[in-house]
Amino acid sequence: MDTAVGPDDPPLAGQAITGAEALPDSEGVIRAGRLAGRTMWSAIWILALPVLVQQTMAACVGMFDKIIAGDLPDDIVVAAMDGLGVGSYIGWFIGIAMTGVGIGGQALIARAMGAGRLGEGRAALGQAITLAFIWGFAVGAVLWLLAPPLAATCNMTEAAATYLIEYVRMLAYSMPLCGVMMVGGMCLHGAGETVWPSLIAVLVNVVNVVASWILSGADITVGDWVLMNPFAFDLHVAGIAAGSSISYVAGGLATLAILVRGVKDLDLRRAALRPERTMMWRIVRIGIPSFCEGISMWAVNLFVLQFIGIIGARAGDGAAGEGLQGAHIIAIQWEAFSFMPGFAIGTAAGALAGQYLGAGSASMAMRAVIRCTILGVGVMGSLGIVFMLFGETLTSIVSDEPVHLEYTPRLLAICGAMQVFFAITMVFRQGLRGVGDT
Repeated sequence: MDTAVGPDDPPLAGQAITGAEALPDSEGVIRAGRLAGRTMWSAIWILALPVLVQQTMAACVGMFDKIIAGDLPDDIVVAAMDGLGVGSYIGWFIGIAMTGVGIGGQALIARAMGAGRLGEGRAALGQAITLAFIWGFAVGAVLWLLAPPLAATCNMTEAAATYLIEYVRMLAYSMPLCGVMMVGGMCLHGAGETVWPSLIAVLVNVVNVVASWILSGADITVGDWVLMNPFAFDLHVAGIAAGSSISYVAGGLATLAILVRGVKDLDLRRAALRPERTMMWRIVRIGIPSFCEGISMWAVNLFVLQFIGIIGARAGDGAAGEGLQGAHIIAIQWEAFSFMPGFAIGTAAGALAGQYLGAGSASMAMRAVIRCTILGVGVMGSLGIVFMLFGETLTSIVSDEPVHLEYTPRLLAICGAMQVFFAITMVFRQGLRGVGDT
């Protein structure tokens, strides 16, 4: 495996325990962090289950935003759903941007924990958090400037474009602390600690649900049951975005608190936050290919949104022309629930591969990735069957607009047929990232 290490970097992987430091009787045994001494299967479940909770909470944030948008006043609901739907792709962009920093920190911390180099792990954590905060300001500025061109690119109606710009620019304010939350969580994953990031995700979800509902002014309707909104803010889509921003700020502050408090063999120290060129470059060098990969995938999907906008414009006036982007994003939102277990199992693959490589056993690292890939195929493939059989029911949970009920179930059937292949790609790719091969 290519461990993405240059000749001037400290030794990693099998090179980390040579000469006087060699421990031949414990090769492949993780030496530090929460996974120290664990069997492979127990380590997989220790890593994957809390991340699954974390990802479920993250997906619920997006799903609840769509549900609130679906309960906005009838005269704006279709345009609001289109604006929020395209805005959701901004959330993907945010994740890609932050992962570029987080994957470098995660890989270096994982190998440091596997080899028992605690000082190196702390240094990588400090530099990753500093980078995340600075990068968050840059991402926020990009979001602010990107919103109007994005609306034009996707051929949105004037109303939908207005909602999109409101949504994206409101999110931009929270990016520095959003970066700390995302990158800090990935660094904790590298150390084998997944419980705290999952608890932070629960906090973020609760804050988002409450704040978005209060600020949007929407009454939540489920069948014959209605939860009336007693507040008079009525910010609609801007309120939904404000709730998300508030939740990101809460998550970033909670992540900092946990890192300063520390987990097993890893904590954030003030001295480690001062920029240090060598370690910072190692993080960036691992992250750049991952960022470029993610941006290329994002750009292709942006083209798809533009194509959907062209189809909608050719359909003429009316709900059908307006609602296609909303139908697309509802399908994507449900598909995210299949990605959750894949991402959780992939996180386990990446963390374990990095730690086993740090402990000096490339064969154990590969075995962990293969086991996780097989597990991911089973879980995501099963969820794909659910999408294919119950598409209309899933769609109606989010929206009962005729255009959504017509198109979204077809999209879910296609998504369901592809889940096995997504699983292989997702888990194996994260395994490679975990050893720094981006």
